[in-house]
Amino acid sequence: MWYARWLAILLLGVNSSLAWSALKEGELNPDLTNPGSVEFPSWFKNSFLDFQEDVADAAAAHKRMLLFFYQDGCPYCKKLAELNFTQHDIVEQLNKDFEVVAINMWGDREVTWVDGTHLTEKALAVKVRVMFTPTLLFLDEQGGVALRVNGYYNPQKFKAALDYVAGHHETEERFAAYFSRVKPVPTTGNLNREDFILPTAGLAAPAKSSSGYKLVLFEQKDCPNCDELHMDVFTRDATLEQLKRFAIYQVDMWSPEALVTPSGEKTSAREWARKLDIKYAPSMVFFDADGKEVFRAEAYLKSFHVQSVLDYVASGAYLKEPEFQRYIEGRADKLRAKGVEINLMK
Repeated sequence: MWYARWLAILLLGVNSSLAWSALKEGELNPDLTNPGSVEFPSWFKNSFLDFQEDVADAAAAHKRMLLFFYQDGCPYCKKLAELNFTQHDIVEQLNKDFEVVAINMWGDREVTWVDGTHLTEKALAVKVRVMFTPTLLFLDEQGGVALRVNGYYNPQKFKAALDYVAGHHETEERFAAYFSRVKPVPTTGNLNREDFILPTAGLAAPAKSSSGYKLVLFEQKDCPNCDELHMDVFTRDATLEQLKRFAIYQVDMWSPEALVTPSGEKTSAREWARKLDIKYAPSMVFFDADGKEVFRAEAYLKSFHVQSVLDYVASGAYLKEPEFQRYIEGRADKLRAKGVEINLMK
């Protein structure tokens, strides 16, 4: 295992002190040391790699360019794609404030750089001094580098980098000073375990729940929204009452753990999440007694919305009212009529 980790670091071109630091701190996850090709989200910009034009188009749309230099076999490129680019708040901000383009540091595609130079991807990587991957270049409206990120940032620091560039804070202070000042809330770094979560070995068994439905929580480590779901939403009495109506399971969407799905298919957690096209963490996916998916919630939701999703499925309302927004409005009205205060933002 040690030789594989060293090889991964050498491939990234990281110097020996950084390599030792990464090994000592356990930054290289064993299942990420030989990841193969990097798969990018569908919302990445389909660019012709004319960055003079791309920068101008982004500026006209009040956005900035983010260039993601990667290479196949890079564990941290894969980690960036799988952890950071699947978190709803990060994806939402990237779509709102940035145009993201992936560039293979060994690639042969023709590029027009912001100064008008025509060259290949790999020549551009040399020109802008990409030494290892991932390297992220955030470009301003003139094509200058507003922020350069060498290496992988965890989701909290990456989100701070997005806020920094989107807010044009590079004109006020360096990112290190900004990051020290804003101090993002750290994540647990682990999956949140609950007493009501059942072992995945029972996924294919009949649901022992009052509603007959199963709820599968697709989550991942280093996920602030997952932490909030467990530490806030799942601690509320109204949520706990709804959760009692389900047989609940938790799946690490990047784990190689073997399991049998509710429909009886033998697979791994990772492949099941891929087959279901799980894009965000956390995602709540509901299955009926036949192992068929009946509904999913794959967005950032506050407590009332989570409680409404649970009730929508457990009550069977989804069979009668196909539009969830209409259902949630009606549910809120009925609760208000009973004197229950509804706050959609808590």
